[in-house]
Amino acid sequence: MRISALKRNLGFICLVAVCFAAAGCEKKAAPPPAGAGMQGMPVQTATVTLSPVPQSSEYVATIKSRRSATLQPQVDGRLTEIRVHSGDHVKAGQELMDIDPLHQQATVDAARATERQKKALYDYNTLEIDRQRKLFEAGIISKDVYEQAQQAYDNTKADYQSTAALTKTADEQLAYYIIRAPYDGVVGDIPVHVGDYVSSSTMLTTVDENKDLEAYVYVPTERANQVRMGLAVELLDTNDKLLEKSNIDFVSPQVDSALQGILVKAPVHATPEILRNAQLVKARVIWSTTPMAVVPVLAVSRQGGQSFVFVARQQNGRWSAQQTAVTLGDTVGNDYSVTAGLSPGDKVVVSSTQFLVNGMPVMPLPGA
Repeated sequence: MRISALKRNLGFICLVAVCFAAAGCEKKAAPPPAGAGMQGMPVQTATVTLSPVPQSSEYVATIKSRRSATLQPQVDGRLTEIRVHSGDHVKAGQELMDIDPLHQQATVDAARATERQKKALYDYNTLEIDRQRKLFEAGIISKDVYEQAQQAYDNTKADYQSTAALTKTADEQLAYYIIRAPYDGVVGDIPVHVGDYVSSSTMLTTVDENKDLEAYVYVPTERANQVRMGLAVELLDTNDKLLEKSNIDFVSPQVDSALQGILVKAPVHATPEILRNAQLVKARVIWSTTPMAVVPVLAVSRQGGQSFVFVARQQNGRWSAQQTAVTLGDTVGNDYSVTAGLSPGDKVVVSSTQFLVNGMPVMPLPGA
């Protein structure tokens, strides 16, 4: 029994010793440093500045050549040959199509035969009037006989000249059965085929001179007081890639009744590989240029239809990201113009914006 009691006392002493040791360790633990808190996230920032921002409107423009001809026949007939294809480059006077000329050729042959007949009679009366004049001067025939011969000569001369003129006209019309290019250019669509019967109302094809192009833009009448000569125009493709910069050089004095717009034109000097006749492009008409705050596109986020940015603001020596709603204007290169919400000098966060929340500590990187 004495041994059991000794064991119990020894266990109690060990337990008390462990408790004192633990208490001593707790007293030696270092307290947390004063002011310890959340570490700021390193971010890149961009300082808001004022940049010239164009105030513009976009419209659909049609590219047109100043020289574009629609070819229609001047005679009726059946097409016998088409010598070109759509897209071919042709020279002025080059043969494009042939219309069957047999009927007109027969008319010309008949006219020439009649002309030869009239010429023979005219030649005979030319000799005859010479003989009659000599006989009259010799007193062999009377004046009445001589005047009758003169009248016959005049009639045959007029008849021959009239026939010759008709023959020339019929012969010239043969040229209309060959369709030729009016000038150097590019052949457009050819909707007809060999064997088709064509008339003066049939569209055969077009020939476009793919230079001296113009952009046709219809500006709404509400902008009538702003339209003027010299306004800058930017031509863009469907991906908003800039194709050419130009200026308005024509303003129509009247309103198009169908479109209720004012036609303006701007010259185009782009190569055929960039712009072609009848091509549709975007036309950005720049009304004025105004200094506005701009921010990089990467800085802008959207949530619930609202655009906002994070602005790095310093308070009590610490930086934090403040979510700020902004109203965006037009894009300027890789930047957005901002019409409301920012001021020049604000530091806009441009990196790691997807990880930020309002009021989160941040650390602007040096040199940003």
